[in-house]
Amino acid sequence: MGAERRFADAGRLAGVVREVFGTDRRIAAVHRLPNGSKKGVYRVALDDRTSAIVYVWSPDEDYWDGLVPESADDPASPFAHSSGIDLFEAATRRLESVGARSPRVLFSDRSKKLYPAEIAVAEDVAGGTLEALLERDPKAGRGVLTQLSEMLRAMGRYRAPAFGKVAVVDGGASARAATCEQAHRECSLGDIADAAARVPRAAAGRGLLEDRLAALYDQVEPRAEFAVVHGELGPDHVLVGPDGEPVLIDIEGLMYCDVEVEHCWAKMRFQEDYKPLQAEGLDPRRLKYYQYTMHLGLVGGPLRIADGDFPNRDWMLGVAEYHLDRALEYEV
Repeated sequence: MGAERRFADAGRLAGVVREVFGTDRRIAAVHRLPNGSKKGVYRVALDDRTSAIVYVWSPDEDYWDGLVPESADDPASPFAHSSGIDLFEAATRRLESVGARSPRVLFSDRSKKLYPAEIAVAEDVAGGTLEALLERDPKAGRGVLTQLSEMLRAMGRYRAPAFGKVAVVDGGASARAATCEQAHRECSLGDIADAAARVPRAAAGRGLLEDRLAALYDQVEPRAEFAVVHGELGPDHVLVGPDGEPVLIDIEGLMYCDVEVEHCWAKMRFQEDYKPLQAEGLDPRRLKYYQYTMHLGLVGGPLRIADGDFPNRDWMLGVAEYHLDRALEYEV
């Protein structure tokens, strides 16, 4: 993005607050929450000591704008750019239907009359992240993990009619790839190509990476059962609600796919705290395959966003280097 990014502030959000909360409340402070790369997330404090979260989907907030891979050009692809109010609302509806909690939506607007972008206003789940709770009070954190495990089981029991993003499938369409494993293979080949174009070590090991991907893919048996999967589940994507319940955030990428995808990501992100989340009946070959594709995705994705003006570029490059090491040494 060439021009300087313009973020939201009290002046730009005043009309939104009037529309949602009326004229008897004013904005006391606006704080843009850190680390978002696709949308802006703002905590808006009001003068009656209440607060709300405002989500903003605009090019100014999207550090992936112009940097997504070719697969993102197909909106039906499960790996298309996961940003936008349609994805957000569809994910919210599906999670609620299976008994999973996400922030309650108070208001949404596509008109761009109140703000020059699509926006949603949601409850401010002020209990902090599960990641922070586990560090501060491990016993309380384990209680939230137990509830999160039950939530994941409910999501895993759901059977979708097709593979793909929740918004796409619930809208009556489906992904071009018929199965989850096929879609991951196509995406991983793109990740390998992108890495090889940017990193000499990846270029030198490209044949090895592609052969390893093919070997792991060939070991996976066909399956046509698709559950509800967050896809990037970690303790930083779980807030703690007012009753100590887990609340899922960053939900626009919600998919119907193999449940093993969820557990590969969760195991990596929760590390020693993953044990309460373990599920029975997972396919070990699928776990091994998706673990490898996850490493490749965490090479290709960070390298692409590092081409832009993302403020934590060096951190992204470190992520890519770490996961390239894991992919190059991965045992089939």
